[in-house]
Amino acid sequence: MPRFSIILPCFKVQGFLRECLDSVLGQSYRDIEVIAVNDCSPDGCGAILDEYAARDDRLRVLHLEENVGLGRARNAGMPLATGDYLFFLDSDDTLTPGALAAMADRLDEADDPDVLVFDYARTYWWGGTRRNALARVLAETAGETFTAAEHPEIMDLLMVVWNKVYRRDFVEREGFAFPPGYYEDTPWTFPVMFSAERIATLDRICLYYRQRRQGNILSTTSRKHFDVHDQYDRVFAFLDERPHLTHWRPFLHAKMGEHCLDILAKPDRLPPSDKAEFFQRTAEMFRDRRPEGATVPPELRVLEGSWASYRLGRRSAQTRKTMVRRAKKTRTAAIRRVGRVRAAVNNRRPLDPDLVVYSAFRHRGVLGDPAAIYHKAKEIAPRLRGVWVVRSAQEAELLPPGTEHVLLGSSAYRRVTERATFFVNNVNWPNSLVKRPGSVHIHTHQGTPLKYMGADLQGKPGARHRVDVPQMLRRADRWDYSLVANRHSELVWERAYPCGFTSARTGSPRNDRLVNAGAQEGAEVRERLGVEAGRTVVLYAPTRREYRRGGHVDRVDLAKLAAGLGEDHTLVVRLHPSLATGPARGMGLADLHRRGVLIDATDEPYVEDLMLASDVLVTDYSALMFDYALLDRPIVIHADDWGAYTASRGAYFDITAESPGPVTRTEQELSEVLASGSWRDAESQRLRSAFRERFCEFDDGRAAERVVRTLLLGESMPAPSVSVPVARSVPADHDLLASS
Repeated sequence: MPRFSIILPCFKVQGFLRECLDSVLGQSYRDIEVIAVNDCSPDGCGAILDEYAARDDRLRVLHLEENVGLGRARNAGMPLATGDYLFFLDSDDTLTPGALAAMADRLDEADDPDVLVFDYARTYWWGGTRRNALARVLAETAGETFTAAEHPEIMDLLMVVWNKVYRRDFVEREGFAFPPGYYEDTPWTFPVMFSAERIATLDRICLYYRQRRQGNILSTTSRKHFDVHDQYDRVFAFLDERPHLTHWRPFLHAKMGEHCLDILAKPDRLPPSDKAEFFQRTAEMFRDRRPEGATVPPELRVLEGSWASYRLGRRSAQTRKTMVRRAKKTRTAAIRRVGRVRAAVNNRRPLDPDLVVYSAFRHRGVLGDPAAIYHKAKEIAPRLRGVWVVRSAQEAELLPPGTEHVLLGSSAYRRVTERATFFVNNVNWPNSLVKRPGSVHIHTHQGTPLKYMGADLQGKPGARHRVDVPQMLRRADRWDYSLVANRHSELVWERAYPCGFTSARTGSPRNDRLVNAGAQEGAEVRERLGVEAGRTVVLYAPTRREYRRGGHVDRVDLAKLAAGLGEDHTLVVRLHPSLATGPARGMGLADLHRRGVLIDATDEPYVEDLMLASDVLVTDYSALMFDYALLDRPIVIHADDWGAYTASRGAYFDITAESPGPVTRTEQELSEVLASGSWRDAESQRLRSAFRERFCEFDDGRAAERVVRTLLLGESMPAPSVSVPVARSVPADHDLLASS
């Protein structure tokens, strides 16, 4: 008996069907059967299904003699199912890699619940991906089983069939089936969720929900949308037959009203001549099905009135929106006029020689090199007033206590930026910030560059997608000083940003902590992360990819890597910060963290903590490797897509030829290197030593002090000593003038 019976109705999807089948049959989890129902499709679906069935005996094809529609096609497949769980997959959607294995693990953990609800992401025809906006509901209920009454927020998720799997004997016991009609998911999902005694959730994106360019069948203009009333009638009848579920009637009553008003409000759903009839049918049903004593939410009270009053209310709402937009536009114009006058006045006032404005990572908080400079300035130059720029009030709440700050774009922000003498940032300031004569802009960067930056992106159209390079250089024209940690960086920055700044050989201020840290700091971080004593900590920190929209590519099977390390190792994963809020963590990382397979440290604000807590770094092309080399701890480079990466983004040197440690090209090689211990042998030490000499030459542990004394206070301080001369340059065949 297979674990999953995947029922796959097919009708006019020949362009998507192969991709769907490949995503299912190519899963690492093999204990499945696929029941494909050819719903008398007039295109090539039947032939495609037969072709795949001939190659894989897990696929069985049922050819219907007439088209019966999606719901009844699913019904036709159910009697053939023998698996523990039913999974109704739409044949234009696809499973994500590892999805079935993750579902099976969660079902085992939850001791076979009635229903498992998992996450999905919308994928668009133009290549974009957007995660389910209510994914937090799955995270909040992870690790437990419950009823919908205990966690009613689960009913706020998209009420569709395909984001759940159902225990087959539960479905058979309750007699669930799909009725004919346009909205066939409604009379399935509500009764199932109402009836389930044990529901579990999986906080992982298991399915890509394809968004057709011309929309799905429910977005077409048709009288078929009247079917929604019949389907809700079926759900109410279901409750009528089960008195123990009658407490769901107020919820269903409100949900029905919301759903019908949503259909009515969309301009492309109903023919204009049918809208009054649809409203009247909805209002009658809303009145007839209203439970005794139920309170009608304010937004649904329009259903207690007439069609004319509904239309009048819609027009009034639209008029109010128009008036609000006009008022906002007028107010914005007035604010800009006042701002120009104020700026003209303030720009005549002298600069404040003790005012320093800081920002890091696009105003995310006290982080990186600017943070190290800020803290050192407070220590040795308390007369300097440091003010941080943050994006929002929410981020301001996360600042260390007592941190003076302003919100980006606020009047306070304008006041400090118009009067400050010093500006410290690791990214460019907004275009609106005008550099006053006498002000000093210090740009710290975000590490040693391996990949192309600035003007060098001109020759890489994929990497500069949505990047305005000329505008970037105009912002860089405001730099007075560019901090460098090595001469490689100095050469690259001066080529990549052909502006008028001075390179300052200070070292990287954020790395002072790595140079000066004692062993105890790492131990404290391990304890906070929950790492058991005596374990070897492997830090995996991949970077983003420009050849994939969204930047995330799964290069390593994290569960497999963690298992291969052994019980005496702990895998700590830190995604690139730009991927922290996207769908990347929903592809399995969050669930693996919850299950204790690994530690997801993507949200850790200080990456230095993770470096100090780890014994070895595994990365691909992340600039983190240059900082980590300061610890003189092993580094493994996993370069399985080096050719694709350099073709799309470009690199200043070949990291596979001048590596700080072993280089792997496949997952098997990576596992073998980590298992064998060769990552810490003499050859690894030799490679790391040469790497340190080249890229850590100015990091002497006093970089922040050097910036404060020489650039903020105007004092003298010895430059960092260079023990080993390094004469390296950017490849000669990379011609900046030619690329621009």
